[in-house]
Amino acid sequence: MTETPQTPATAAPAIANPAPLGLAAFALTTFLLSAKNAGWTNGTDAWLGYAFAYGGLCQLLAGMWEFRNRNVFGSTAFSTYGGFWIGLGLYVLLVAPTATATAALTKANPESLIQNDLGWILLAFAIFNTYMLLWSTQVNSAVFAVFLTLELTEVILFIGNLSHSTGTIKFGGWVGVLTALTAWYASAAGVVNGMGGRLSLPVGSPLGARRAVGGPTATPLAH
Repeated sequence: MTETPQTPATAAPAIANPAPLGLAAFALTTFLLSAKNAGWTNGTDAWLGYAFAYGGLCQLLAGMWEFRNRNVFGSTAFSTYGGFWIGLGLYVLLVAPTATATAALTKANPESLIQNDLGWILLAFAIFNTYMLLWSTQVNSAVFAVFLTLELTEVILFIGNLSHSTGTIKFGGWVGVLTALTAWYASAAGVVNGMGGRLSLPVGSPLGARRAVGGPTATPLAH
């Protein structure tokens, strides 16, 4: 009896780093909503469509590709915040409009009911973000800055919404803009550093790690 030769398994081809896309999607959507919270915009809800298409879908896709890259931190972060934007968009479209009817039954202020909901949503995500902030210290300084400013944004906004403080919410919008800028920087660094050309942007080492002299530049949400 002759044995049938087995074809050796071939490794799946590598894919491009999805982190710059996820960070850019997060940054732009965060910027649009934060500008509204800060009172800079005079329109309606420019952020809403992008919460579904860019901050939601594109960031969720980046998270799925990070699963393919076996990056547990990136897959968890991008998938969760992609879901956050989709969920927030659905809340604004489907749940928030029912606040008027609920307020009529409970004799409450519809805006107060919505702020109460948003406060609890932000509190829940702040809890998630807290341990992601701790683990981001093991990635690089740029990613740590994103999660640090995001933590501040979520804490300020959940306090502002639960206390119905317009001033606190506006301040949270300002900090949210800073969060968007740090995420855009980390995204830009991931793009240019991943191109392998002469240009590069520093992202720093993991906190507490020794810096290697002349070593390669780390990329955001490194695997």
